[in-house]
Order: sequence, then C-alpha cells, then structure tokens
Amino acid sequence: MFSLVIPIYNEEKLIDELLRRTIPSVESIASDYEIIIVDDGSSDRSLEILLDWHKKNSRIIVLSLTKNFGHQAAYTAGLEYAKGDLVAMMDGDLQDPPELLSEMYRKINEEDLDIVSGKKTGRKGSGKRNLLSAMFHLFFRSIGEIKYMENAGNYSMMRREAVNALLMMKEKVRYLPGLRTFIGFRQGYVEFVRDTRYKGEPKMSFGKLFILATDAIFSFSKFPIRFCLVLGTIGTLVFMAAGIYVLIAKAYGIAVSGLPSILLSIYFLGSIQLVFLGILGEYVYRSYKESQNRPVYFIRKIYGSGDDK
Repeated sequence: MFSLVIPIYNEEKLIDELLRRTIPSVESIASDYEIIIVDDGSSDRSLEILLDWHKKNSRIIVLSLTKNFGHQAAYTAGLEYAKGDLVAMMDGDLQDPPELLSEMYRKINEEDLDIVSGKKTGRKGSGKRNLLSAMFHLFFRSIGEIKYMENAGNYSMMRREAVNALLMMKEKVRYLPGLRTFIGFRQGYVEFVRDTRYKGEPKMSFGKLFILATDAIFSFSKFPIRFCLVLGTIGTLVFMAAGIYVLIAKAYGIAVSGLPSILLSIYFLGSIQLVFLGILGEYVYRSYKESQNRPVYFIRKIYGSGDDK
C-alpha cells in the first residue's frame, strides 16, 4: 500500500484543486493507496469539504485534530496512522507539486533508496521568503550537526523501515526534515522549483518560520551554547586586559578617565548576560517540555476506511 500524508489548516479555498491534482498522481503510482489528510483544527469549512471528498472516495482518510497543534504535530499524526509500505509527506498548499510524486517513486525504486526528499532549487513568488530560506539553509549547514539536508523541506517519500525509525524519535519539539536526515538510511533527492500558493494566504507566517528555524538550530546544533562559551570567554579576556591596563596605568601615575568606559562596560556585560539567559532559558524550556511527556497531538475523530471512529 502507498500512503500520502497531507496536513491542512484553513485551506477551504484550495482543497478541491489539491485533491483534483493529487488523486491522479497517486493513482499513477499505486492502485492500493490511502491519502491521509490531517485537519489541524481548521476554523473554516476545510473539514466539511474534506468530508465531501471522503464520501466520494473512501481512500481519502481524514484525521480531525482537537485543535491547531502545528504543522509538525499534524505530520506526526498522519505518519503514525499511515499503513503503507511507502509513505509520502506533502504540504497542502500546492507549493509542493503533486506531480513530483511519480518521480520520487521512480527514484526510490530504481536506485533502491529508503528515503527520497524534494530538494528545492528555487521558489516562485516572494523574494523575501526565498532569501530567508536560502540564508537559513546556508547557516544551518555551517553550524548544524546534519550537513546533508540539501535544502529539503517536508516533501519526501520513505519506505516503512525509515518511517518506523522516524517515529522512534519522540521529541516533543519536532523538526521533521532534520529528524529524517538524522536517522540515516540510503537517501536521495529529486530537484524541483517550489510553486507559489494556489490560493489563500500563507499559514506559515514569518514568526512561525522563525520558530521552526529556532527549533532546527536548538535540536541539531551545539552552536547556541558554544556561542555563549566563546562570547563569554572573549568578554572575560577583554575585561581582564582592561583591568591589567588600569592597574599598570595607576602604578605609573597615569590618569585613567573611567566613567564613560565603566558605563559602556556595564551595558555591554548586561547585554551579554541577557543573551546568555535567553539561550539557557530556551534549553531549560525545551528540557521542561520533554519532561512533561505530553502527546504532541489529540485526534477528535477519524473519518477513515471502514467505520468512522
């Protein structure tokens, strides 16, 4: 069986087009399939439209979450429900072209791979988003423990063994592209240019994208804590040198004008301490979230094959 997982949040304007393009693409791959659409607490007519499609095609399974848990949690819900030997992940805004699924399927079989990810070689639309995305991936490759994510997002196809390994990662704060790379296996890429949204406004605001980037950096890099160490060491050495200079100057009777430099030093040290506290606080918060061990999502109802649950 082939499974496709698509998270949806307030996408009433494009669900029809999404499924009109996706179903033929999936059927070109396998006759035995399921399309798992995770409604991540939509407040518009998304669920109603999805249920209409479910009535027409029982292979469309709808997982309705109890509230908006977020993009990565919605993907996790779909992956845990998926039954296929091959499982694909695709965003629901049509920026990931469904037609690329057949190329992923060909590559994963012909090259005997376990994971094939979509590698973005460009983006149509917002220049600002394109620039920020390129800057993030360049920065992440420089500081991250994962060097070969290759500008890949969520769009991917995995064999069952890789999916099982991915689901063994129980982090509460999740960054699935990083986890997918972290688990290893034989991985390959299919290049594509990411489309603009078909309709509606982007659900991933710049604020949410910043949080996602922060999750990636704190989960897969020692950079934040090493940054504290390096900056603290540099600050200590600089002020030790300044202290030695003052002592030598006093020993030789040289007057040292102190007030401006003292104030500047206090402000500088205070700023460094605030940065350190913020970084350490982020680590403490993440440890606290993990220790709570709460589920990352709750399902209100499953509209699936057989009786609805």
